[in-house]
Amino acid sequence: MVLQTSQFVLHPSLKKKIRKFARTPDCEIRFDTAFREVIQACAKSPRKGQPGTWILPPMIEVYCELHHAGLAHSVEIWINGKLVGGLYCVALGCAVFGESMFSLVSDASKISLAALVAFCRQHRIEQIDCQQNTAHMASLGAKEVHRTQFIAGVSIALQCAEPTWQFDPKYWALIMPSGLQTT
Repeated sequence: MVLQTSQFVLHPSLKKKIRKFARTPDCEIRFDTAFREVIQACAKSPRKGQPGTWILPPMIEVYCELHHAGLAHSVEIWINGKLVGGLYCVALGCAVFGESMFSLVSDASKISLAALVAFCRQHRIEQIDCQQNTAHMASLGAKEVHRTQFIAGVSIALQCAEPTWQFDPKYWALIMPSGLQTT
């Protein structure tokens, strides 16, 4: 399942949450400040219909090594200085492979995905590999794509220089053309 960043579905309720989040001084998006904490929280997150997790301690260590090598990144949601949601991904050039997400407060994982999409749009990253075919990802615009289309997209993305992984609140305008105003 692949999310074309141009096809991201920003539902009105999520748009409202993002506007409130972005206007609240104690709320912030951070990249790569708590990678280990994000992956550990993802490992502990219960999943409907799944008895456990594939994110086992040896996997956590390997992903942390990828993070230290600059190949894995976290998108973090912080409220009042506390990590409350996020996701982690692997990035090679401009190819982004989403791995897992978690949320300790309502919609924090969706806000992290929206921030990732805004970041990707800023840097002309056209697709995010979502890996699993889930109703949740489909509701946000992800779709199954033919393997040849996926490989073609990844091949092009691998040739691009990887962007600097930092979030700027100005990126919200790339998914909310009317910006953070209440209208």
